[in-house]
Amino acid sequence: MADFDFITERLAVGGGIWTPENFEAIIRAGITHIINTQIEFDDNSLRLGGLAAARFGSNHEPEILWLAMDDDFGPKPAELFFRGVRFALEAQVRPEARLLVHCASGIHRGPMVALAILRVLGYARHDAVRVILTRRPQADFPDVYLDSVEAFFAEWEAR
Repeated sequence: MADFDFITERLAVGGGIWTPENFEAIIRAGITHIINTQIEFDDNSLRLGGLAAARFGSNHEPEILWLAMDDDFGPKPAELFFRGVRFALEAQVRPEARLLVHCASGIHRGPMVALAILRVLGYARHDAVRVILTRRPQADFPDVYLDSVEAFFAEWEAR
């Protein structure tokens, strides 16, 4: 079973997709875009040539950004967040778009990138963390990851 939770109407956070069956569940849930933050597995290997999407009434399989990063409790470069946020904002232009941000377990990397997205969308850090934890209680925000998001956000606002 696919492991994800919608934290807003159009943004979900979750764990690894791993199997074609879970990829189909993602399509059935209306996910149109995926940011895969895990370094362990490239979701593009799950593509079914549009067959799964057609079975569930979608015009295409989700667009995937592989934003591979280690869950090593080290600082994350702002460029990773810039790439993920730009992808998310491009998706948000389409009213039907629904984005899944995920890592292997949906605890650190996926929630961290979702936090960066929410910050750019206007959420205060405290409110964004609360929204994520309310809907994805297993999420965890080590200080180094919170600091990485805030360093990115400061650069984002300065541009």
